[in-house]
Amino acid sequence: MSANEKPVYQFVFMRHGESLGNAQSRWQGQSDYPLTNKGRAQVRALAKRWMTENAKFDLIISSPLGRARETAQIIASVLSLRVEYDDIWLERAIGEMEGLTAEEVRQKPKPPYVTPYDPVGGDGEGDWALFLRAGQALHSLLKRSPGSYLIVSHGGLLNQVMHAIAGIAPHADPSGVRFRFENTAFARVFYFPHQHRWAIDAVNDHAHLNDTESE
Repeated sequence: MSANEKPVYQFVFMRHGESLGNAQSRWQGQSDYPLTNKGRAQVRALAKRWMTENAKFDLIISSPLGRARETAQIIASVLSLRVEYDDIWLERAIGEMEGLTAEEVRQKPKPPYVTPYDPVGGDGEGDWALFLRAGQALHSLLKRSPGSYLIVSHGGLLNQVMHAIAGIAPHADPSGVRFRFENTAFARVFYFPHQHRWAIDAVNDHAHLNDTESE
């Protein structure tokens, strides 16, 4: 970096490839599920795309859950990168709903009104708790040197990370904005610390999945 260049961060927030839990329409939470063969193909397609685009990352930071870990390892192997694992990037804890199918969750009785402060699934993380953890995760990134970082995590947490970046606090019951993350889709954001300015460059980018549809 020259004397005239200002420091900048690039963060690519990526959701893991399709997992067995995804394929079975299960609410996974912090339970561990491996990638499916389709999920591995999705990750390889993205790695190939980034090779073609000459994408550069200084480090991969990943959730330690198997579906994220394997995703990170495939990318790291293709792009010759190092991986760090950090529990702060785990998916939302959802208590008694973990492992249930979407239909089983729908059949559970629901309270008449839910606030962002209420836990989910009995003792899981409510929206506010997850939002606070997402803020801590984001803060942990900004304690690192400026550079280009790939973060491999989960849809629930990554949503709240994007909320933290955009300054959108959790809504009640639940409502408000939601950021879509398909399997292996990613958001790219830049942070300019000398201006405290965020630039959201891409959200739910999954163009590489077109290459896996015929497989």
